[in-house]
Amino acid sequence: MNCKYFGECGSCRNYENGYEAQLLKKLDLNKERFVDLYTREFDICRSPISGYRARAEFKIWHIGDVIHYAMNALEHKGAVIIEECPQVNEHIFALMPKLLKEIDDARIGHKLFGADFLSSSSGEIAVSLLYHKQLDALWEEKAKEIAQKVGISIIGRSRKQKLVVGQDYVTETLHVRDVDYKFMQIENSFTQPNPRVNEQMIAWALEQFEDASGDLLELYCGAGNFSIPFASKFDKVLATEISKSSITAAKNNMELNDVAHIEFVRMSAEEFVQALDGVREFRRMGEIDITSYALKNIFVDPPRAGMDAESCAFVARHDTILYISCNPETLHRDLELLTQTHKIEKMALFDQFPYTNHVEMGVKLVRL
Repeated sequence: MNCKYFGECGSCRNYENGYEAQLLKKLDLNKERFVDLYTREFDICRSPISGYRARAEFKIWHIGDVIHYAMNALEHKGAVIIEECPQVNEHIFALMPKLLKEIDDARIGHKLFGADFLSSSSGEIAVSLLYHKQLDALWEEKAKEIAQKVGISIIGRSRKQKLVVGQDYVTETLHVRDVDYKFMQIENSFTQPNPRVNEQMIAWALEQFEDASGDLLELYCGAGNFSIPFASKFDKVLATEISKSSITAAKNNMELNDVAHIEFVRMSAEEFVQALDGVREFRRMGEIDITSYALKNIFVDPPRAGMDAESCAFVARHDTILYISCNPETLHRDLELLTQTHKIEKMALFDQFPYTNHVEMGVKLVRL
């Protein structure tokens, strides 16, 4: 990827010598990090070299009466004004200058401080415009004109206010192992930012459950990114997530993909363990017959903080564990506990975030 802001913009930090060099650097770092637990080769899922982000957030910077896109400078020393970003997919890339001009022409840039882009691979786009002021009917009228002119949805956000022009989601299609899966992705909620790596992650996860039997329990299921494809491997899937909007999207995604044998329940991982062990009763579990599940397999995709000791102990009750992590440091900490009862069979590195210090990782563990 060629970017004229390398060395200034804080978004990309590992860019010297190109894509393969930054990937090798991350691979070597994590081989060393996990050498006490795993010494075999990592499976590697590469990213496109540029145009890989379908979700991107930019500052809006005001210089006099003119507005610009901006990013944090390297080491957070101020901001860098940018005209383009080769990280984003071709649809966002083409929209960025057009949208800025339309906002400027419509004079709705006052107190605008951020623009968040969400795009599907087919070019459906929702843009959230973030303001330090309340939005009125005139703003909504201008936003409708812009949305119609450039063919997007616009969401106006300010403190305790959300105005939707069009819709607040896009529908993404992921192609995984010769199957197309459709996903409603809602603005201001988590979605995987790199769809091509996401497809590889899902394919890798499915491969790890190739010979699995019984049913599947999934913790931290989000909007069903993995749950929906997993339904092809198991008789039943029970999936939990604490976010109300994500659970709503997951249920919609189940219908979009004509899948019937997943039960989504809005609970935290900690609450689910309490419900399963009879520590507490939850009305949300009232219609779920947990005794009908043969839960030999568990899939977890926790936030960056990873899991606590109690959650690890619960996960370790299952014969097969599949763990996807966006934070290798907390993953290593959790694996120190999980490898007391399980052995690591496979590890993978997914280059979800090229040119940064971040990676996504996958681990398959089986009972000793």
